[in-house]
Amino acid sequence: MNSGFWDKLKKPIFVLAPMANVTDASMRQLIAKYGKPDVFWTEFVSVDGLVSAGKDKLLVDFWYSKEEHPIVAQVFGAKPENFLKVAKLIKDLGFDGMDINMGCPDRAVLKQGAGGALIKNPVLAKEIILAAQEGMGDLPVSVKTRTGFGKDALEEWLPHLFEVKPALITIHARTVKELSLVPAKWDQVTLAVQMANSLPPTDRPLIFGNGDVMNVLEAEQRVSQTGADGVMLGRAIFGNPWLFSKTKDINNISIEEKLSVMLEHTFLFEKMFVGQPIGSKSFEVMKKHYKAYVNGFDGAKELRLKLMEAKDSKQIETLVQQFLISQKVQA
Repeated sequence: MNSGFWDKLKKPIFVLAPMANVTDASMRQLIAKYGKPDVFWTEFVSVDGLVSAGKDKLLVDFWYSKEEHPIVAQVFGAKPENFLKVAKLIKDLGFDGMDINMGCPDRAVLKQGAGGALIKNPVLAKEIILAAQEGMGDLPVSVKTRTGFGKDALEEWLPHLFEVKPALITIHARTVKELSLVPAKWDQVTLAVQMANSLPPTDRPLIFGNGDVMNVLEAEQRVSQTGADGVMLGRAIFGNPWLFSKTKDINNISIEEKLSVMLEHTFLFEKMFVGQPIGSKSFEVMKKHYKAYVNGFDGAKELRLKLMEAKDSKQIETLVQQFLISQKVQA
């Protein structure tokens, strides 16, 4: 088993989940500044796309800064030969590891036989992992998956993954069919840990849990409860780049500081992605963050509605300045 950089990290390990159109390079840079996790993940990218003529448009999702190391590139697909090619690309791009998505419930992904559909096709799943490992050489390959497809099936599914020795298996503690509609079942993470512990130490992958964890304290509790080596946190990062900080408490951050960081995020997103010749993203993508940043204080709803109508960072800045001036006047 090739564990690469994972062996050098102190447990428990707390990492940032890959979230499409959320954890892009601009947001990760902000998080690296205000509360860096132990490991970053990129958004997931199609291996088929990365070997196609449209490759350059997708490479924007693999942008990262040196402050984000260690960083893992996540990909999805269903063709082993493309995983081999893309693994070599990921290695050349300087990533620390590669993660294969075997849990995504999106219909378009499932239709390709990728993501969560691979739980129903363990032979292909193993071929994919082996191809990725060949391409990555001395760098680690990991897997993010779920507890099963239509029902919990870790006892049938995980032994297949164990055979090909990924460095890490992250368990999103729901089935593919459950999406995020039910509470995460952390007893399934406990089961995964118990199964991994039955392996020889040299063959045992790290086991992370994922699902419904809202802060590092809760992550520590989940590690204690399940015996997992780490926890992947996702949705809790919305509006909270301080999530992994050991010195900042989100409940004690002033409105002014929150809005200032929101502005910083907005300027960075616009600079990196809006109007670029390759890999351009709509400014509308940024707006999904405003609901989280602008929440829980007097006047938040009214400000949020105005932000949703803004066309660019200059308008966002003006609205924030006007709001802060009005707050001082009222005080």
